[in-house]
Amino acid sequence: MDPVVFLFVLLQRLIQYPPPVGDGLDEETHWRMEARAKYLEWERLRLEQQVEQLSQKKMQHLQLLAVAVLLALVLVLWIIGWKSSPRRKENEEENHGANEEEVGNVAGNEDDSDGNDVVNGAAFAENNDNDVENVVQEDNNFDDRVGQDIMERIQWPAQDLQRGCGWVTDLMDNYTFYFAHVLLDSFYPVLHRAIGVGSAFEGWSPREQDVVYRVLIPMTPPRGHSFHLELDSTRQRHVRNFRVRVQLECTCTGQQLGENMLCFLHNPEEELRSNQEPSLLDTLCTDSYLDVQKTARWFRQLVKAIWPAFPQSHNWHLTLLPSARSCQFNVTTNGEESFRIEMLFGVRRGDSAVFVSSQPREAYTLSTIWRESYAVAEAEFFKYIARQAPPDSLHLKCLQFFSCLVRGLSFSTYTMKTIVMHLLSAMPASSWRRGHLRERLTDIRDSLHICLQQKFLEHFIVGNRTFPQDINLPPDVKMGRTSNLFRHLAQRPAAHTQAMQD
Repeated sequence: MDPVVFLFVLLQRLIQYPPPVGDGLDEETHWRMEARAKYLEWERLRLEQQVEQLSQKKMQHLQLLAVAVLLALVLVLWIIGWKSSPRRKENEEENHGANEEEVGNVAGNEDDSDGNDVVNGAAFAENNDNDVENVVQEDNNFDDRVGQDIMERIQWPAQDLQRGCGWVTDLMDNYTFYFAHVLLDSFYPVLHRAIGVGSAFEGWSPREQDVVYRVLIPMTPPRGHSFHLELDSTRQRHVRNFRVRVQLECTCTGQQLGENMLCFLHNPEEELRSNQEPSLLDTLCTDSYLDVQKTARWFRQLVKAIWPAFPQSHNWHLTLLPSARSCQFNVTTNGEESFRIEMLFGVRRGDSAVFVSSQPREAYTLSTIWRESYAVAEAEFFKYIARQAPPDSLHLKCLQFFSCLVRGLSFSTYTMKTIVMHLLSAMPASSWRRGHLRERLTDIRDSLHICLQQKFLEHFIVGNRTFPQDINLPPDVKMGRTSNLFRHLAQRPAAHTQAMQD
């Protein structure tokens, strides 16, 4: 116990319980005792005041000590919070919805608050928006890293597609040059510069090792001939097949102008047979219609005959591959590098990006049937998207991923390509950035699932009124009735069940 407090208690007891005295005390003694009692009372009051002052000082010391401890604790907590800022950001993300609700409440009560409350509410909302923006930025960075990692893991063709397309284009330009010279005075179709089509020229490929570089060679009629496209109405309505009718034209006016050509219509047959090469009707046609298989055989012979004149023939080896409706071949060098090329040929519909080509649709197609092909229009569409897409666009990666994923299943690569083209047309180019990879892969999967459930996948070109205006389509194609690429699933329940399981 404090000595001052002990002394105070002792004096208090002495005052309350003074020692007994006799009754026979004189007046002086009583006076002295009364004076002593007043002195002790004054001393007690003084001691109480000192005790109160000491207590106040101790309380102040305790308060100062408590404040110091509190400040030290706050400092420690701040250091811990600074070191664990990533966890703090995650908590902010979880409380993002609650913060937005607070901001809404503050904004809703602005009308009932005074000027200071409005300023405080605005400051709080601004700080909260900054926190939300930081969290969103952190999420975007995370999604971008995830997208980059997935893109790096998606298997890409072993061959450099851009380099391969450049090499094949140069080779086709050489062929175009020699075609023009070899066929100058003949009555075979006039062959024009090749157009790159198919997956490789679109920037993706379903095959990792043996990429196929596909090109289409436009053909126009030779002198004294004309082509007339006739829609084949005997086939099924959901496919559009054509016949190319070859018709002879009068060239008598050209003879009068001194051109070295006899008119197939008005000159005698014996004179024509003796002095002029046979017409196209006598070489590549069947019943006045251009024959795909005859044209393919002629084309293969032409490609093989011209090859030795190329500079590439000194280091590369040409191997023709069997094909009834196109010209396919491999070009290899010392067994180390190889390019597989397929040359299709077709007739353009007017000045549009739609052709009737030699590529078959069914397993067996009549030799006089030419399929309506949208390969050029689709290649132009991917170029159109590439001009709008950001540098880190991943639409080709998504297509590459799903085209490899569905191999061996019930879905063709053209099915996945159609779904991706529909999504590319429906979404802005900015939504295909690397940070949106997970969402876009989910969109493709969900679109496939919905189309399977409905047994309906709309053709992307035919009947698509939102197709880019820069790519010219024939009116009957753009405004026509679309076809269902999943029509076979609606007709065959077993195939639909298998597709759903896949």
